[in-house]
Order: sequence, then C-alpha cells, then structure tokens
Amino acid sequence: MTGMAMGEEFLALLPELLLLSGAVVGLLLGLWTPQDRQGRVRAVVVVACLAAAGATGADLGDPARAVFDGTWVIDTTTTVVRLTVSLGTAVTVLLAASSVAGHPRETEAYVLMVLGGIGSIALAASGDLLMLVAGYLLASVPLYALAGFAKDASGVEATLKYYLMGAFVGVLMLVGVACLVLASGVTGYADLGIALPAAPRALVAVGVLGVVAGVAFKAGAVPVHFWVPDVTAGTTATMAAYITTIPKLGAVAAAFRLLAEPFAQLPLDVPLLVAIIAAASMTLGNLAAFSQTEVLRLLAYSTVSQVGYLFMVVAVAARTDLAVPALAVYLAAYTVTNIGAFAAAAALPHATTVSGWASAAAGHRWLVASLVVCLLGLVGTPPTAVFVGKLAVFAAAADGALMWLVVVAAVNTVASLFYYLRWIAPATSFAFGEVTDAAVGTGGAAATAQVAAGASLLLGAGAGLWLGIAS
Repeated sequence: MTGMAMGEEFLALLPELLLLSGAVVGLLLGLWTPQDRQGRVRAVVVVACLAAAGATGADLGDPARAVFDGTWVIDTTTTVVRLTVSLGTAVTVLLAASSVAGHPRETEAYVLMVLGGIGSIALAASGDLLMLVAGYLLASVPLYALAGFAKDASGVEATLKYYLMGAFVGVLMLVGVACLVLASGVTGYADLGIALPAAPRALVAVGVLGVVAGVAFKAGAVPVHFWVPDVTAGTTATMAAYITTIPKLGAVAAAFRLLAEPFAQLPLDVPLLVAIIAAASMTLGNLAAFSQTEVLRLLAYSTVSQVGYLFMVVAVAARTDLAVPALAVYLAAYTVTNIGAFAAAAALPHATTVSGWASAAAGHRWLVASLVVCLLGLVGTPPTAVFVGKLAVFAAAADGALMWLVVVAAVNTVASLFYYLRWIAPATSFAFGEVTDAAVGTGGAAATAQVAAGASLLLGAGAGLWLGIAS
C-alpha cells in the first residue's frame, strides 16, 4: 500500500480521529487543570464531537467504500451512526455537567463518554468479525465505569450486574466468532458471505447465536436485557440517557450489517430469529413498563421496547431496499426523542417517581410540554420524528414479508400509550398550577428537553427531506 493510499484511508476515518483527539487532549488538559475549572475539558470534548459531526456531514452523498482491507465500512449506515453518536455524545456531555461538575473525576467522565461513542461507531462500521469484537469491548468497558460513576450503593450494584452480564455475553460472542472462523476460515464479512452457506450447519448456527447475542446485549434486547432497568435506575438520569442511547445505535447498525452481508445467504432462518427477538423485546418491554412507578425504570423498559421496533428493520436487512432508509430515520428519531425524555427526568433529579415528578414540575409548563412531546414521540404520534421512523420501519417489514411482525408492533404501539399516559396525565394536570420551589433545569436539562422536543417535531415535519437524504 502506498503512502498516499494509506493517508487517504486514514482521512476516511477523520470523524473517529477527531473524537479520539478530543478524548486524548481532554484527558491531558484535565491533568493540568484545577478541579474547579474542569469545564474546559467539557468544552474540548463538545468541540471535538461537533467537529466529527461536521466532518461526517461533509461526506454525505459519497459512495460507499471499505478501507483497511475491508475491515471498516463507510456507507449510509455508518454515516448515520457517526452523526447521531457525535451529536448525541455532545448533548449528553453537556447534560452530564450538572451531575459531574466539580467531581474529582469529572474529566474521566467526559473522556469515557467519547471513547464509548467511538466504540459504538466501530460496531456500526465493522466489516470484519475481529473489528466487531474490538468495537464491542470499546463500547462496553467505558460504560461499566460510567454506570457506577457516583460510587453509591445502587450504582455499584448496577455496575456489577452490568459487568458480569457483559462479560458472560462477551464470552458467548467470542465463542460465536470462533465457530464462524472455524467454519469458514475467514473473518471478513464479504468472505464470510461466500464461505458460510457451504460450511457445517451446526457450527454456523452456534456462531450466529453467539454473535447475535453480543450485539443484542449492547442494544438491550430480550433475552439479554436484564441489565437495562438496574443500570438505568442505579445511575443518574444523564448517564442513563447516554447508556441507553449511544451504544444502542452502534449495536443495531452492527446487527443490520450482519444480516445484510455475511448472514444473508445462510441456510438458517436468521431473519426469523431476529424477528422473534424484536417481537419479544417490544412485548416484554411494554408489559414490564405497565407496573413501573419509578421514572427511570419506566424509561428503561421503554428503551427495551424500542429495540424491538429497531430490530424489525434488522430482520429485513437483506430483503428490501426500504431497510436502509428506515434504519437511518429511526436511529436519528430515537436518539433525539430518548435523550429528550431522559433530560426531562434529569431536570428534576430528586423526583424519582411518576407522581413525584408531576408534582415537582407544577407550573413549569414548557418542561411538561417537552416531556409530553417526547413521550408521545416514543409512542409514534404524528408529527414527531419517531412517527415517521415507525412508518418507515413498518413499511420495510411489510415489504420484507414480515407482516405478522407489523401486526405485533402495531398492537404494542397502542399498548405502550397506556404507561406513557400514566406519566403524562398527572404531569399535565399539575402543569397549570402554581410554580413549585423545585429546582428545574439544573445544568440546562430542561433546556435540553425543550430543544429535543422541538427537534423531534421539526424532524417529523421535514420527513420528506431527510427520508430522501437517507435513501
């Protein structure tokens, strides 16, 4: 490989290099910055994330390509994950300032969030099983530290559960990768797509199960979702927003690429497996959310159900041309809406229950309005962004001959309205009362919720434009 060609390949990774530079510079700056001025590190990290998003935007419309011998793929899926991860990380870093500002390890929190974001992008861009494993680790280890960042009893317990389950599923994933390599003798997705159909079926089946388990864990899908409610409720609302959003983007994109490329021609019905995971995730997530009274646990099970809708399009990744734009639209819509919902919870950090949040938000009409838009957005109510995303996903699933899954998803969409209304109803009833003494919007959480709600409505209204871009 010539020096110029190598330089061009490194330039193709400019967004990731900008994020990595932000993490390294931020860490070094934090070592030499007084504790009361760690906000400088936050500024460096946010600038790096925005620069990465800008570099990604500059490449929109470029043809798909693979670099470094096909191990890193840059296409529409990778581009969407780059944009959503970069912007989502910037927002959650700003949101986290209220809970980590002045903390002895404030710098480390921001750096870990960026490194986790790079891992999420690596999952999405992986064109090789070994790169997929590396992305899994980079999207996992920083999050273990972030989950228990406060070092309180609930945080330590959540981190231990998260780590142990992550380690167990990681081993399953490594076993799956080993089986696929033994069956085919290769690790690249393109080569796997050629070799696996003729490989021993039993070995391939074990390999597929192990790899799918790994990406399903990072996405928070059933049956490896048990960590989601404990980690979400055991950490702060801002860290929960990051953990339930950023890694999920890369994991869903990784699952999509696996089914679109190496698993597309297998004699095994992998799309059916993923469709069952999707149906189980949306159904069990909704059923578990019905009885929740804690704000963060309700949102945790909401994120589990959202994985079900995202995995619908994964199941038809190789069956329809509608899959790629549907995935792109839903990932962007989910990012905006989920962060907005958690930001609303973060605006009142001491109100841990649904009724407590509603009474504490009395008189704060814009905050309540933002919550209503985000929660109804998660349902898929027009004209929000998730409404457009769900329409695109349902259309892709129907076109991919999974009409039964569309019916299950439609029923679950209606059912989810129940537990969201359990929060919306008391919140709106208190919204027009007298303003309480509760501190709202600490660290800009309320403003973040309002911006996210507005972005959700704007993305929904401009659906035609960004659907065209995604296509």
